[in-house]
Amino acid sequence: MFKRILLASDGSDHSVRAAKKAVELARLNSDSEITVVYVVDGQTSKEDVLRNADQTLVEEKRKARLQPVTNMLEEENLNYKFEKLLGEPGPAIVEYANKNQFDIVVVGSRGLNGLQEMVLGSVSHKIAKRVKAPVLIVK
Repeated sequence: MFKRILLASDGSDHSVRAAKKAVELARLNSDSEITVVYVVDGQTSKEDVLRNADQTLVEEKRKARLQPVTNMLEEENLNYKFEKLLGEPGPAIVEYANKNQFDIVVVGSRGLNGLQEMVLGSVSHKIAKRVKAPVLIVK
């Protein structure tokens, strides 16, 4: 059914719940592949650099944020890969999803930055409006 699954993840509780749903979908098709995208926006990138002079440490912290998702995918022995995108999360995910023709996009209803979502609109809403594939928003 869903062979190519895009999972947007930022390490938040909602994105971990979204990962659980992506795993359920992947189990339905033995040759499914999950692509996990993590978006680094300009503000996050600046903060990471200011707090940590060592780029290796920055990458390790980003990887640690996604560790619960990685652990889940490995425990289920699923085929997956990670992609780091740069830019504003909503448009970056939409562009990537539409260019790569996924069968479904799975995203949490809220991310790590609740204030930005309240003021600018949620990333999940932007994705749902603009991605050509079906979108599953997980609460």
